[in-house]
Amino acid sequence: MKLRVKGLGLLLLLVLLALCSTIDVCDARRGKHWRPRSSPSSSLLRKKGKGKKGSSNRQHGGNWPSLKPPVSAPPSPGAGKGYQSPSPSPSPNAPVSPSPVNGSGHASPKPPTPSCGKGNQPPSRPTPTPPQGAVFNVVDFGAKGDGISDDTKAFEAAWAAACKKGASTVFVPSQLEFLVGPISFSGPYCKPNILFQLEGTIIAPTSAKAWGSGLLQWIEFTKLNGISIQGNGIINGRGQQWWTYSDTDDNEDDDTQYDVEFERMPQVKPTALRFYGSFNVVVSGITIVNSSQCHLKFDSCQGVMVHDLTISSPENSLNTDGIHLQNSKDVSIHHTNMACGDDCISIQTGCSDINIHNVNCGPGHGISIGGLGRDNTKACVSNVTVRDVNMFRTMNGVRIKTWQGGLGLVQDVRFSNIQVSEVQTPIIIDQFYCDKRTCSNQTSAVAVSGVQYENIRGTFTIKPVHFACSDSSPCSGITLTGVQLRPVQIPHYRLNDPFCWQAFGELYTPTIPPIACLHLGKPAGNNLQSYHDLC
Repeated sequence: MKLRVKGLGLLLLLVLLALCSTIDVCDARRGKHWRPRSSPSSSLLRKKGKGKKGSSNRQHGGNWPSLKPPVSAPPSPGAGKGYQSPSPSPSPNAPVSPSPVNGSGHASPKPPTPSCGKGNQPPSRPTPTPPQGAVFNVVDFGAKGDGISDDTKAFEAAWAAACKKGASTVFVPSQLEFLVGPISFSGPYCKPNILFQLEGTIIAPTSAKAWGSGLLQWIEFTKLNGISIQGNGIINGRGQQWWTYSDTDDNEDDDTQYDVEFERMPQVKPTALRFYGSFNVVVSGITIVNSSQCHLKFDSCQGVMVHDLTISSPENSLNTDGIHLQNSKDVSIHHTNMACGDDCISIQTGCSDINIHNVNCGPGHGISIGGLGRDNTKACVSNVTVRDVNMFRTMNGVRIKTWQGGLGLVQDVRFSNIQVSEVQTPIIIDQFYCDKRTCSNQTSAVAVSGVQYENIRGTFTIKPVHFACSDSSPCSGITLTGVQLRPVQIPHYRLNDPFCWQAFGELYTPTIPPIACLHLGKPAGNNLQSYHDLC
């Protein structure tokens, strides 16, 4: 019995020693790399100041020092050498680019979120293409970016260097504001594929002296092959100087300096950004605000891509078209927001193969083809598609306008999935367009043929449809499908029924409201001339 008791005691002693040994081993394994589960006590310690800088390192690795990669300053390239790395960050004291504002100093209006078509939302801005080849930073060529100094010569020098190199980048850094006068970035001796990377803000001069007797454009790119402007920067035309003119009889106005500048500004107003005679043009990501006239113009260009662009000026800024196309082919405009004082997009003579989609427009005058045929000229436009567009409180929706006395033809036009909200007149063909008080009656007209309206829906405030066509050249081939337009009563506006004159076509589905005035079929005589005959 005594032996059994001794044996049991020895066994208990061995078990106790084993347990103690296990506890020591656990304590040794904790060390500085063991991460305990969070507990109330550890939370309290963090609240009392244990979790300051480096606390996460302690939590994950005890008191091991935080390892950071060494930061090396980018090389300081010499002016004009064209370096491969991005430009250094601007000084923290540099002026910050201002937000776009309208003429009265308020934030520019933002178009509504798209809800047209199948409900597709414009995607977030794509990641811009990184600077290509040699990079020529305008700051390295003497640009100050303080919004006061004239940086025109620095921009010209950077462009000249990139022009010689080809497949290179002109870089305009962010957080700086560059005052640039009228400037032309021109070819045709420039090497192709130049990228203009705009991250900062370019502002126009507001002194009358800078504009001389008047210029048609402020920033111009001419006769280039493969020219791209991209980035998150701003082009600010500061067009307030042209929008309002002071009353010289008002002696109570003491702001003489501002009014004197108004009086001296030339009557010819410049377009903010113009491309002429160029191929393979891309404009993306940038913002153009407050142009004195048209914001963005393409003349005699081929292969144009515009996307993720923002254009903004006040509703009362006269003649400030968003995008103006003339004599240009193979143009695509998409995922763009426009608010201005005239047509969001204006398509003039000589344009063909135009594709516009996923665009917000408003305020403004809508999307227009024309006016065409002014002063008895020939005008030809063909193969235009406008689809998946939102229009908000615009004067017009989708419009074709021609002057009396013109020649030529508008043919093969498709307006599809257009959502209108409080638009005065959503659908317009007007062969009697006149922007003066009176225009003389003339017999000839630019013909209009083959125009499709599909799923034009929303609300109007004056008239749903206006088809005013010529007696000598009636509109033909008009088709309407899924047109649903309902009135909204606005104070001081009088609602009208659909209007048609010499308009021929087909109603493929019932319309709201009924458009009983459209003549079904073709015009009498059926002597319509083809695009080849007229253009």
